[in-house]
Amino acid sequence: MRWKGRRVSSNVEDRRGGGGAKAGGISIVGLVVAFVAWKFFGVDPQQAYQATKQVTQQASPAESKGLDNPTPEQQESIDFVGIVLADTEDSWSQIFQQQLNGQYVPPKLVMFNGTVNSGCGAAQSAMGPFYCPADRKVYIDTAFFKDMRTQMGISGEQNQTELSRADQAGDFAQAYVVAHEVGHHIQTLLGVSQQVQQARAQSSKVQGNQLSVRQELQADCLAGVWAHHNNARTQFLEQGDIEEAMDAAHKIGDDYLQKSATGQVVPDSFTHGSSQQRMTWFQNGLKSGLVSSCDTFNQPV
Repeated sequence: MRWKGRRVSSNVEDRRGGGGAKAGGISIVGLVVAFVAWKFFGVDPQQAYQATKQVTQQASPAESKGLDNPTPEQQESIDFVGIVLADTEDSWSQIFQQQLNGQYVPPKLVMFNGTVNSGCGAAQSAMGPFYCPADRKVYIDTAFFKDMRTQMGISGEQNQTELSRADQAGDFAQAYVVAHEVGHHIQTLLGVSQQVQQARAQSSKVQGNQLSVRQELQADCLAGVWAHHNNARTQFLEQGDIEEAMDAAHKIGDDYLQKSATGQVVPDSFTHGSSQQRMTWFQNGLKSGLVSSCDTFNQPV
């Protein structure tokens, strides 16, 4: 993936400096792969917070400032995330004007270590990247990208520090993470998130899970729409990048994760969609470049 040399977003908040609390000594490292990946694209951070509430309450999450003297690897992670976020800003601004007759309002992106306070409550690394509709911010512990490679087996060189050497294999899978969370922001801007939240409040658990799946698949599709337009603008895609995204989508499918963790698959408990569904909807957005192609709520998924 070609990413260096483009504009860096001013909407990045780096809270990775010293002073941030570590939640009860727990981190992504050593957690069950299925748990980590289940939270990989968590659309409902409040639910995820409840799953780890007892752990996070053991700490007093303190907001930390940016790194005073970042290493070259840490600086590269800042630049990578900032450029990918800027790419979403530029592409979605065009898409909103051309397809939605509106003006795009970008989210903030918070980079943190260990734990963080968000508008949706205290959160920790084990939740994975998430979007909080309450404060309209994307939250990412960049160490997650390393664990994404090593624990989940996402394609790419192993044992890298944060996003070090992000020009190697795996960078587009990481950009896909950011684009998916921005997809949830798009859903908030369009009113989809609010409608889903209301519908889930009046639904059974199984029906609520089905709504969650459709919301997640739409975010996957919107990530594909972004990739389509960003490539038209910048020609940032290289050979193998799409395969990286497909590999990531496959390995975060609910069926893949459940089978890996327990040997069984329970479709009624899916919250993010099967591997095939996630790959299919990302491809739908990538091929069409149309927001209208991402109507997962009125089409069979």
